[in-house]
Amino acid sequence: MKASRSTFLRRRIAVGAAAAVVLGVGIYTPLTLLAPVPTVAAELVPVAAPALDAAAVVLPDFGWSGVTALGEAGTLAAVDDGIAHPIASITKAITALVVLQAMPMEPTGDGGTIEFTDQDAAFYDEQIALGGSAEPVSPGVVMTQRDVLELMLLPSANNVAQTLATWAFGSESAYVEAARAWLLEQGMSGTTIVDASGVDDANTSTVTDLLALARIVAVDPVLAPIVALPSAEVPETGVVENSNRLLGTGGVDGIKTGTSPLAGACLLFSADAVVGSQTVTIVGVVLGGPDHATVRDAVAALVSSTAAGFREIEVVPDAAPIAEFEQVWGDAATAVTVDPLSVLVWSDTPIEVGVEVGDVSLAAAGSPLGTVTVTTGPRTVSTTVELDASIEDPGPWWRLTNPGVL
Repeated sequence: MKASRSTFLRRRIAVGAAAAVVLGVGIYTPLTLLAPVPTVAAELVPVAAPALDAAAVVLPDFGWSGVTALGEAGTLAAVDDGIAHPIASITKAITALVVLQAMPMEPTGDGGTIEFTDQDAAFYDEQIALGGSAEPVSPGVVMTQRDVLELMLLPSANNVAQTLATWAFGSESAYVEAARAWLLEQGMSGTTIVDASGVDDANTSTVTDLLALARIVAVDPVLAPIVALPSAEVPETGVVENSNRLLGTGGVDGIKTGTSPLAGACLLFSADAVVGSQTVTIVGVVLGGPDHATVRDAVAALVSSTAAGFREIEVVPDAAPIAEFEQVWGDAATAVTVDPLSVLVWSDTPIEVGVEVGDVSLAAAGSPLGTVTVTTGPRTVSTTVELDASIEDPGPWWRLTNPGVL
């Protein structure tokens, strides 16, 4: 009887233990096999941005001057007293822009038709009497708007500026009112215009305003090609030469000369410079030069030294490591850049590198994880960051043999 009872108890204990094991396995195994994978935060790899030396811009040792580049904010270098100075025939660049606002042209078109009158012949006589630059015209001659723009901008004919302004606005005084309104629209409050040609030394402007003017002309689809012409053939006049003798030297492709006893020799200029794989358009102005030969030498030095101040820097190479990940079971991967990042840098402008990378649990090789951004001044470039290897599930055996890890 006792043996039978003892056997019965042992059997109950064995059955209970077996049931507990079955129950434990039935709970433990699914929980272990189905446990969620933990998320791993990125361990960032430092990306060092280079520190650059300041540019040595060679500014003229006379008059007033300034230089900048398209895409740059503000002035790169200047000799500027903040005062408005006479600008002479640089005025004609303003005349051209204001007329084009009133009488638009297609970039490759000829624009409107202009017939010269007795009044236009009188303009010629007036400019000759004033000792200004002028081109003879005859009443009844018909030219296109493009012809007249070329005649005004290349040989810098004062009388033709009067003709163009009168044709567009009815009178030179009406043009002056339109020009003043245009200047206000452009934020060029330091500029004063009293005539269309610049023969009056009351036509004045500041270095800052003239840099803004150069920016506008340098990208104008009508004027930029015209001011880059060394010469042009104009009906009834023949071949006219551009007064800007610096064209074609050091990438200079514009914009407008100016000369008067009070203004001295002046040049509003633009130039293209190749920097690495990019082209930089440099614009600037020199006022108050002793003569145009001296101004040309000064502008050539100013352009070349400014161009040398730009550099194309590879900040982040291709497949650069940006962040590292390692899961608890040993799978590891690195987030790398998809493309290299090069940026155009002016002088010693600081370079900033920003990284945005997400966390990882499981991911296949090539999965995008974020971006790297390089910023310097007004320029920003970026590229995607992706995993160079897969982070895969550890599998049943690891899960079962590492309880409590997941």
